[in-house]
Amino acid sequence: MNGKGGTGKTSVSALLVAHIIKKKRGSVLAIDADPNSCLADSLGVNSPETIVGACESVSKNLSSIPAGVTKDRFIEMRVQEAVNETKDFDLLVMGRPEGPGCYCYVNNLLRGIIGDITKGYDFVIIDNAAGMEHISRRTTGEMSKLLVVSDYSIPGVRSAKRIYALAKELKLKMNGAFLVINKISGPLAPLAGEINDTGLDVAGSVPYDEELVSWNISNRPIFDFHDEVVENEIAEIFNKLTD
Repeated sequence: MNGKGGTGKTSVSALLVAHIIKKKRGSVLAIDADPNSCLADSLGVNSPETIVGACESVSKNLSSIPAGVTKDRFIEMRVQEAVNETKDFDLLVMGRPEGPGCYCYVNNLLRGIIGDITKGYDFVIIDNAAGMEHISRRTTGEMSKLLVVSDYSIPGVRSAKRIYALAKELKLKMNGAFLVINKISGPLAPLAGEINDTGLDVAGSVPYDEELVSWNISNRPIFDFHDEVVENEIAEIFNKLTD
């Protein structure tokens, strides 16, 4: 999941997780790859264990590393243990590094272990930080689908186009790339040309919704949000992605 800041990609990510759970589509792992850890909040997981926390815990207590185990291997083991397990879904959170240079290390670590961790799930949803940083760092490596979220604006759609162009330039392995237009408050016709220029398949659109706005400032998990129109649109997006 990617998009410029403010498009609502975290809300769309959380709504997709909720849809998978509500409709019993299969097991799901949500990965919060945004240092701000917004997805964890949206899913109602407070103070989650993070990859950064696991790394820093080992670095501050090197004596805890078992004999015969390298520091990198022990950190990898600790990260795998950092998956936050809930009744309905699992969550892996990157967290916010403290020092300079930490982002690159954590991103490399995430890229290296993500394949092993995700093997046991039917669905994996990765909410990336806004912009193109995670694309350029190839954090996710191979993906089944790239979903770029735009808001109801020309800058949002053009940003989606740039994100997709970079993904193609880097030759990322993906089995399809899709666009979601979020927060729609009018007809799509004025954006039709811009949308077509992205080269992305349109997975769906989510209307601007006062209930969703209220939920976003309520500090409640996404599972407390109920709006038939939005939920139906998310179902259509899910179906499009899994066809």
